[in-house]
Amino acid sequence: MKECQLIRVAVVDDHEMFRAGVIGALSSVGADTVEIVGQAGDVDSSVAMIADTQPDVVLLDVHVPGGQGGGGAEILTRSRAFSAATTFLALSVSDSAEDVGAVIRAGARGYVTKAIGPADLLASIQQVYDGYAVFSPQLAGFVLQAFQGAGTASASPQPSEASVYEDDDELNSLSEREQEVMRLIARGYTYKEVAAELFISIKTVESHMSKVLHKLQLSNRAQLTRWAAQRRIV
Repeated sequence: MKECQLIRVAVVDDHEMFRAGVIGALSSVGADTVEIVGQAGDVDSSVAMIADTQPDVVLLDVHVPGGQGGGGAEILTRSRAFSAATTFLALSVSDSAEDVGAVIRAGARGYVTKAIGPADLLASIQQVYDGYAVFSPQLAGFVLQAFQGAGTASASPQPSEASVYEDDDELNSLSEREQEVMRLIARGYTYKEVAAELFISIKTVESHMSKVLHKLQLSNRAQLTRWAAQRRIV
């Protein structure tokens, strides 16, 4: 971490009880690390609060009411003009590609889900404060896709998802179950998490993964994540 000083943190979420829970948890596990300097529950009050308190890190929910309807991404964009040094860490229940992509393209330094524990959340705050990017493992595929999409947003229209699937011989070579495993692995799930999600054994997951890599002629899960992100199927 930077010099031994408290990290000034603000919490943005439209659920007051959740804000209170986060603030309480951080105050408990990070009393010697963070200082809560503000909180807000809608777009306009969040922008005003950030301008007034100039926090080091903002924990930002994706779906925040008010403003022009842009939620967390709108808060981030509007705050840049007068709080350029503030770092934003998205903290949301959502793990959808659209939500992840929106705040990453708007400039968020990280994105973690609300399933994260207090100690891990504190560590994530420290990391983004120190200049690192932090993302929940299962969001890896979405993050890669967001960064790739940022440079191609003005490109010519892409074929529909259905037509891409129909014409993709590599994807169609996978069985339905192999495709399910592939998508979860590409999103950063562990074998244990995939097994729990699909109600199958870890050995079965390993078997499916081996077949997926063989059929797609890939060597590891990092290559699989890139392959899936390029096809926008994670």
